[in-house]
Amino acid sequence: MFTECKITEIFFMADEFCKFFDSTVKKYSVEDKGRAPRRPYHRASTLSNSEVMVIMILFHNSGYRCLKHFYLEYVCKHLRHLFPKVVSYNRFVELEKDVAFPLALFIKKVLCGKCTGITFVDSTPLRVCRNQRIHMHEVFKGIAARGKCSMGWFFGFKLHIVCNEKGEILNFCVTAGDVDDRKPLENKRFLSEIYGKVVGDKGYISRQLFQHLFVDGIQLITKLKNNMKGALMTVSDRLLLRKRTIIETLNDELKNIAQVEHSRHRAIHNFIVSLLAGIAAYCLFPKKPTINMQFYTDNQLTLF
Repeated sequence: MFTECKITEIFFMADEFCKFFDSTVKKYSVEDKGRAPRRPYHRASTLSNSEVMVIMILFHNSGYRCLKHFYLEYVCKHLRHLFPKVVSYNRFVELEKDVAFPLALFIKKVLCGKCTGITFVDSTPLRVCRNQRIHMHEVFKGIAARGKCSMGWFFGFKLHIVCNEKGEILNFCVTAGDVDDRKPLENKRFLSEIYGKVVGDKGYISRQLFQHLFVDGIQLITKLKNNMKGALMTVSDRLLLRKRTIIETLNDELKNIAQVEHSRHRAIHNFIVSLLAGIAAYCLFPKKPTINMQFYTDNQLTLF
C-alpha cells in the first residue's frame, strides 16, 4: 500500500496531467453554435477525473480483491480526509469510463520509462472466463477470442509489453486472444521509441520480421527451435536470452499483485480502466525486477 505522501504525489501528477488534458481537448474541440446546448442528464460529479484515476491505481496496489469492498471500507472511511467529496459506489462505477482515455495517455506520457538500447518483449494472456463458460459468456462476446499460449487454450485477450532492463514498461497494447505475438511488432507505432536490441522468445521467430526491424535499427534476438539450424550469436546476446525472466516476472507481478486479470468484469469499459489502472500501479511500484549490467570497452557484457 502506498503511503500518504506517495498518494499525494500521485494525485499531484494525475491532477496536473488532467488539467493539461482538459485544456487541450477544449482548445481543439469544435462547438456546435447552431443549436442551443442541451441540459445535461446528470449533474457534474463532485469527484474529479484525477481522483477517480488515483482511487483505481490505489486499488490495484492495495491487495484487495473486490473494488466495492475497497471503496466502501477503505476509501470512504480511512481516506476520507484525502477524498472529502466521495460519491456512492454505483456512481463511482459510472465515472470509471470517463477516465479511460486520459488514464491511457497518463501512462504513455508520464509513467512509462525510457529505452536504454536493451528491450525485452513478451505477451501474456488475459482470461475473461473459464474455458467451460465460453459459450455462456456475454460481456465480451464478439470482442474476445480463443487463443493458445504455453499454458494451453484460453478465452480473452493478449497483453503485449516491452520493457527495459530496469523493469520499466516502455509500451503496451491489447489485442484479441487469437492475434499472433509478432503482429504488434510489425506496427511502427508500437516500437516508435525503441532502438538497439529486442529480446523475445521463440514465438517471435520470423525472418521477415527480423529484416523489417533491422531496417529501422532494431536487432531482434530470439532462441532457435529444435528443428532449426544453428546460428552464430555473441556471448552478450546469449546472456540476454537467459535474462528474459525479467519480463516474465513483470507479467507475474501485473497478474498477482496489480490484478490485471480476473473474470468479474461486467462491461468492456470497466475492463479497460481496470487494466490501465493495474499497469499504472505497476509503473509506480517502488521496487521492480531489474538486471544489473556493466558494459566494458572490449564489447563484453557482464551480468551479475
